[in-house]
Order: sequence, then structure tokens, then C-alpha cells
Amino acid sequence: MATIVSEVDIENWLRKTVEWSDTTTLKTQRDVCLHLPKLHEFLLQIYETLKHMSTNAVIEKFPAIGQFLGHLCWNPFVISHADTGKVLMCCLACLCSSEPQNVIEIKANSWIQNLVCHLFSSSDQKRNKEVEIIAQLGCSTAEYHDKLLKNIMSSLITQIKRSRPDETKKDALDEHLHTICVTCISVLTLPEVAPLLEALLHYHGSGPREVLDDHFLEAINDAVLRKKIVLSESALLSLWLRHLPSLQKAVLDLFQRLIALRSKSVKEMERMMKDSFLPRAACHPSIFRVIDDIFRDALLECDGNIEVSTIIRVFTHSFTQEYNKDNIQPKFSLRAYFPGESPELLLALLKKYEGLHSHFHVQHLCTIVEILRNMDREERSPDCVFKSWYLLIHFGEWVDIAAEQLLTSDLEVSDDLLWLLAFYYNPCNKNQSRDRIMVEAKSMYGSLVSLFRNSTVCVTSFKKIFYVESKSNKWHTCTLQLIRHLCVTFLLNSPEWHDIIKECICIMTQTQEAASEVSDVLARTLYRLDIPGMESQKITTIAQWLLQDS
Repeated sequence: MATIVSEVDIENWLRKTVEWSDTTTLKTQRDVCLHLPKLHEFLLQIYETLKHMSTNAVIEKFPAIGQFLGHLCWNPFVISHADTGKVLMCCLACLCSSEPQNVIEIKANSWIQNLVCHLFSSSDQKRNKEVEIIAQLGCSTAEYHDKLLKNIMSSLITQIKRSRPDETKKDALDEHLHTICVTCISVLTLPEVAPLLEALLHYHGSGPREVLDDHFLEAINDAVLRKKIVLSESALLSLWLRHLPSLQKAVLDLFQRLIALRSKSVKEMERMMKDSFLPRAACHPSIFRVIDDIFRDALLECDGNIEVSTIIRVFTHSFTQEYNKDNIQPKFSLRAYFPGESPELLLALLKKYEGLHSHFHVQHLCTIVEILRNMDREERSPDCVFKSWYLLIHFGEWVDIAAEQLLTSDLEVSDDLLWLLAFYYNPCNKNQSRDRIMVEAKSMYGSLVSLFRNSTVCVTSFKKIFYVESKSNKWHTCTLQLIRHLCVTFLLNSPEWHDIIKECICIMTQTQEAASEVSDVLARTLYRLDIPGMESQKITTIAQWLLQDS
């Protein structure tokens, strides 16, 4: 729904444009540049309102509209900003009558013509004088302006790189850098300005106070997120290290896009993450902690939502890939990224699972379970339990492997692996809820094992154990999540069931929530099997088919 423009809004902006009359002062320049995004949005609202009204109706409803637009047309910072200048011209065009019917419309047309002449003639006069001079230099106008802009940028960059702040000149240097930053805000999307932005972001003063303008840093970050400019990795890293709000906004922007994606491809999710540069930037522990804190808060806010858990898992995988890349830069210990967690548990979860025989998978899973159970028995605080669980969320591939081993191997340790799944889906054990989940999960697991060993393949058999178990025991919500996980794993790893797998999936996905959970398990399985050493073409093919058809 479009925002309704009021005369009060126009009068408030008119007062602001009057304050901007003297554009020679740094304070005014900064204020104009600061308000350009909001001004652009307001002009868009005005345009949407004016294009449906006659000139007479506009002037009657908005008496101050003429003064407001007129002041803007004389402000060099407004008209030099490409997007704002364009929408300003569109607003003027709405007030122009092709066939004026009365004195008001005739006067309005004349006024608009004068403004348009001002906008173009002054620049034309300057351009004509420049052309005469440029012709004498023996080069084209385009070449001259290109070289002039490059020379200006080069000169400013040289000044910045040669700057050596000391106590006597520190204030003057800071003021100079602020001036440059403010000037750049309205033109920072020009390709020629990119080297100057890089130089400014790589500049660091001698004191603890940030020397670059906050609004400038926010504007750069917004332009990067909107793909208006491209910065080097080092410049982007410097931006996020020196300006926390920009980093937080980048993380939230990525998170919102991942949630909106609702992709059935974890590979696409990973591509989006890498494109954001955040997994690589997270190799700096300070940035990793900020990102991880935002993810943790999101997980708490949505009460352990499986989609959010998958985002955290995929981000951690992307981060560890970047961390393990060969490079000449010294690395921080992984303990620096998870400072409050158990070193023993972290070391166990970090172990690579690719290429290991299933026997070694089971052995290592038992080690993880033993560590978690020992920690769980110590009657720790809820905060400590959460930390262990949250660390497991980061490396949730081990939980998926546990579900797979439960249904494909003859195990004497099924209780241990079921406990790991129960802990994953319900870590707190409030009122012995995890104990209840274990009982419910064991019952379903036994039924699935019987189906796995039975030669009879029948939708009715699957439907019977799924519905009878759920109705008779009134499953806990977390149990439903665990059971869906086990059932999907069972169906994928039972080739004889593939002919009726779609019907079985339909039995489990009667709600949107259930469908999302099943799709998430399928997508995670595809992602894990895409890793060298984990391939299984038959399972990959059936999982892709199910995801495409869901």
C-alpha cells in the first residue's frame, strides 16, 4: 500500500531545503548527503501521487509543492545525484500541462520551463566554454572529463596514503577526511570513485576514534549490498571491522534473503553465502562472533526452527572451507571462534566425516555421544546445555549420519545414536521431555527396522506405523521432527521402497510445516552426498526427484 503524501510532509521538507540554501558549508553538504536516500523515497511518493492528479488539483491540495521542488532544482548536491535528479524531473513533468486550460496551468508551465532551462542551460554554458578549451588541447570532451576525474581521484588517494597523523595536525586531518567522505556519498556508485573508496577504507588513524564519517560507511555498505559497487575483499573486511552496524546489516540482509529463498537446494544457499563474502570475512574471529551471535539470537527467537538450523550448519561448513584454504596468512586457532564451548566436544565435531567407513562413523558418533552425555549428567546450567547444543547445530552433519547409521547398520549402540537425535531435537529435557522422546523414538525406530528387514513393500504398512504410533502415543512436537527425519532416511536408504516413496512422503507431509521439514532433510542429504567420498548416485537421484516434485 502506497504511503499518502500530506501537505505537512511537504512543508517539513521545504523547511529542510531552505536550511540547505548555503551549500558551501561542510555542515550543509553533510546534511544534504545524509538526507538524500530519504529525499529520494519522498520524491518517489510525490511522483506516485502527482501522476494521478491535474495541475489545479495539485496546487490546491499542496500549496507548498512549487517552492519545495524549486529549492531542490537549485541545490547542486540534489540534482547531481542521478537517481534523485531523475525523479525530480518526473515530478516537474507531472505538473506540466500539454494543453493549459487556465491561468494557473499557464503559469505552472512557464515556471517549469524556466526551471528546466536552469537545469540544462547552466551546464550547457559551462560545457561550451570547456569544449573551446578542450579543442585547443587536442582531445575529445569525453577523454578530457575521464582524465580529469581520474586525476582528481589519484590526487586525493595520494593525499590519503601520504597522511601521517600526529597530535598537532590530527584534528585538521580528521576534518579533511570527513569532507572527502561527505563529498563521496552522492557519487560513490561511479566506477571512477571506487579507488578512492578503497583508499579511505584502508586508512586508519593513530587514535581509537573512527576518523571516517558513519553515514559514509553506511552508504558504502548499502551500495555493496545492492550490488551498486564492488569493493576488494580487503576493503570490505576493513569496512565491517571498523563499522559494526554495517556488518550487522550485511548479516541480516543475507539471513533474510536465505529465509525468503526457501530453496530446496542447499547448494544454492551456500552459493548465496559465498557471494556475500561473509564466510571468508568470518575467518577473522571478531567478525565470526558477530555473525554467530546474530544466528544464535535468530535460533532462539524462532524456537529452534529447522530452516535456521540448516542456515547455521551451511554457514559453518562454508566458513571452515575458507578457514582450511591454503594461504600465507597466519591463522587463529579454532578455539578463538568458539571460546566458551568444550574443547573436547569441539575437537570431536570438527573431525572430517568424508570418506570414512561406516564402522568408523559409528565409533566417532559414540565418542560424541559420550562427551555430550557426560556433560549432560553434570547438572549444568541451561546456558551450558545450550552452548553444547548450539555447537552441535553448527556441525549437524553428524546427526544426519547418526540417523543414516541407525537404519543401515546392525548396531548394538542404537540407544546412543537415538539419544544424540533426541538431544539434537530437544536439548533442555525439561520435565523429562527428552526421556519421553527417547521412548517414542525407540518405538518408531523398532517399527522402521522391522519394515527395513521385511520383504513386503507396502504403503499401507508404512501408513499404519506412522499413524498408529502418532495417534496412540500423541507424539511430542520434537518427536515428530525426529521421526520425520528417521522416516525420510529410511525411505532414501531402502531401494525397494523407492517405487512408492512419493506416496510415503505424502503421508508425512499433511501440513506445510511437515513438508518444509521433509524438504530440509532431503536438501541436506543431497548437499552431504555431493561431497567427495560421500557419493551415492541412487539416493541422489531419488532425492532430487522428490525435491523437484514437492
